[in-house]
Amino acid sequence: MTADKPLRADARRKREALLATAREVFDAGDFFDLRFDDFARLAGVGTGTLYRHFPTREALAEAVYHGEVATLCDRARQLQATLPAAEALATFLRDMVDHIAAHQGLARTLATLMATRSGALAEGSRALEQAVTDLVAAAVQDGTVRDDVDAGAVMMALHGIGAAHDRPNWRAEADAVITLVLDGLHSPHADR
Repeated sequence: MTADKPLRADARRKREALLATAREVFDAGDFFDLRFDDFARLAGVGTGTLYRHFPTREALAEAVYHGEVATLCDRARQLQATLPAAEALATFLRDMVDHIAAHQGLARTLATLMATRSGALAEGSRALEQAVTDLVAAAVQDGTVRDDVDAGAVMMALHGIGAAHDRPNWRAEADAVITLVLDGLHSPHADR
């Protein structure tokens, strides 16, 4: 299905139903236990609709991934537009931990499915890194964040948090890492 042609309202609803069902199944960790056709049944659409929108599991996973990235990037823009720069950055990083915690099954499923589609993952990673870059740059500009650390280091910390999600005390440790990152980013000049 091409992304260029706008979907009719009913087709858009069916596509969204498939994506919502896939997110639920991914989060539950049941993605590989289901036949691909079962997504249509669970979403309440026909199998023809499933294959018209998503001809393969990988296409469905990629669409879910891009949707998640778009939601996170939109959240970053919204925070940047409504909060002071340092608060927007801190809120976004904590929101990322919340997102990782809420969607661990999704992350594992996508990582497994998308391992051979690194280009799709790289595109999403670049979009997220740009969102973090914008947040960091705004905080640097207002003097609340050091100017000698780039967004890549922040992204590395987020990737590390996500990769360690199987640790027994993951959530508390993830929150502690975000606190460390934010403390490390804090500009000593901001207190003057």
